Amino acid sequence: MAPRRFRRTRRIILGLGAILVGLAGLLYIWYVRGVGSGPTVTSPPPASPAGEWTVRTPMPTPRTEVAAAALDGKIYVIGGFDGLGMTVNTVEVYDPAADRWTAGPPLPRSVHHTHAVAVGDRLFVLGGLTGAAMTPVADVFWLRPPEGIWRMARPMPAPRGAGAAVVYRDQIYLFGGLGPAGRSVADAARYDPSADRWEILPPMPTPRDHLAAGVIGDRIYVVAGRNPENLRVVEVFSPAAGRWERVPPIPTPRGGIAAAVLFNRLYVFGGESPAGTFNHNEEFDPAAGVWATRAPMPTARHGLGAVALGDVIYVVGGGPRPGLSVSGANEIYRPPRP
Repeated sequence: MAPRRFRRTRRIILGLGAILVGLAGLLYIWYVRGVGSGPTVTSPPPASPAGEWTVRTPMPTPRTEVAAAALDGKIYVIGGFDGLGMTVNTVEVYDPAADRWTAGPPLPRSVHHTHAVAVGDRLFVLGGLTGAAMTPVADVFWLRPPEGIWRMARPMPAPRGAGAAVVYRDQIYLFGGLGPAGRSVADAARYDPSADRWEILPPMPTPRDHLAAGVIGDRIYVVAGRNPENLRVVEVFSPAAGRWERVPPIPTPRGGIAAAVLFNRLYVFGGESPAGTFNHNEEFDPAAGVWATRAPMPTARHGLGAVALGDVIYVVGGGPRPGLSVSGANEIYRPPRP
């Protein structure tokens, strides 16, 4: 009897184990549902002049849902997912002058959909999401590169990732993103690095995540994103007045984008939809209040980083297909001068 009971118990345990493995597999398939599907969503013919693209040495660790920022003439690409869907704490540093990548100090914790900016001689990484459950965190870390040591700052007022962060007058502004329970938020906050202090700002009119932002003059342009569908909305925040207003929407509704400002124009790159990933490059001229289509990206991607440095914009990493896919793409856009 005892051996029979043992065999029955063993079969039950093995059966439950198989069910759990199957459920885990289904969860993983759901999470990476875009892998291998979705064509490039091509942009329309660009207006002339359209600018030009150059391909540089790829990032050593292909990743998606990264953050990127420039400090001391180098580009830091931070966190993200690797090709197995694992959240990573990887930091890789690109030297444009040498066209060479080196390893940077790993983050104290692994995050994806995080936010990175540079203020003075320090690099800041704020919030983000962890794991396939997309759990938001409120951690803030900073690094002074010569020291090579990450230190903690005051946490964000609320945990979130997949938002947009910019710097205006040595203050960090953080907009939107995904909060607890995967909810798109309209939260806006300002962080003063010198005082290690956060301040809550008037929320965005439109809650959204996977958006982008850029500073032109004395205004912050917060662009597109999704909630849950892709959006065209562009809302502008005035730090001095503490007010929001709308400007003409971006031509193509997109989420999972990156943006950079050069020559007082805002450039928005990439993105994803259920149909595929975007190679779009659209430019906003705030003086004229108009959008223009520029030269499309060589590699369509979402979850990428974009950094303006000198007279070019570096567009790095991201997924070439919807869902989980990765690349080490490192492409440079040289826009036409106004």
